[in-house]
Amino acid sequence: MILATGLLALLLAAVHLEVRLLAPALDAPRSPWLSLAGGAAAAYVFVHVFPDLCQGQETLRRTGWALVAVLDRHVFLIALAGLLVFYGLERAALAARGGRDGPPVGRGSGVFRLHLVSFALYNFLIGYLLVNRERPGLASLASYGAAMALHMAANDDGLRRHFTAAYRRLGRKILAGAVVAGWAFGVVFRVHEAVLAVLFAFLAGGVVMNTMKDEIPLDGSGNFPAFAAGAAGYAALLLLL
Repeated sequence: MILATGLLALLLAAVHLEVRLLAPALDAPRSPWLSLAGGAAAAYVFVHVFPDLCQGQETLRRTGWALVAVLDRHVFLIALAGLLVFYGLERAALAARGGRDGPPVGRGSGVFRLHLVSFALYNFLIGYLLVNRERPGLASLASYGAAMALHMAANDDGLRRHFTAAYRRLGRKILAGAVVAGWAFGVVFRVHEAVLAVLFAFLAGGVVMNTMKDEIPLDGSGNFPAFAAGAAGYAALLLLL
């Protein structure tokens, strides 16, 4: 299983390094394939991850941690926090550009550095969860890996639009390395199952936000038929596993 997760970590890293070869030009309309990928990632969250959060909720309750006792729906609040964090990042990037039609943000910008750190941690978490998911097994690994590969392709497109040259020269390499680093950390260390539930919840919120921000923008550049097809198709596949 370590070999399988390691190969998948390298594949996810390659998405950031090489997906540009498959993506449309930056000034072209959003590709239907990216919308299809976003729909599949959203389906994974709603069909697999959110049900698992209910189990994670019970895991947290059993810990007896003082903070947990204060919060009634802690796992779902953490998912909401993940959504809000990445919503804030998207708004900051748009503000720095002066809107979706503004010029890309340069490498020296604090917004670029903030995105780089945040998405590096995000990818580190994705890599870690390759090894330590709430659902073990090859079928779970395959569905998780496929969903995250599609999700990263869409993330890569968004980051290139915001930061173009800076992302091409530096960002994609750091994000690719973060996935492998997260996997390596997961091989050596395993956190408490309650912490794992928290990490998975945060990832769920992040996936929802990073998927929907490109599908429901103010300029209407999303592709609903492709998004719906990706969501329905991948949901059906997950229900068969």
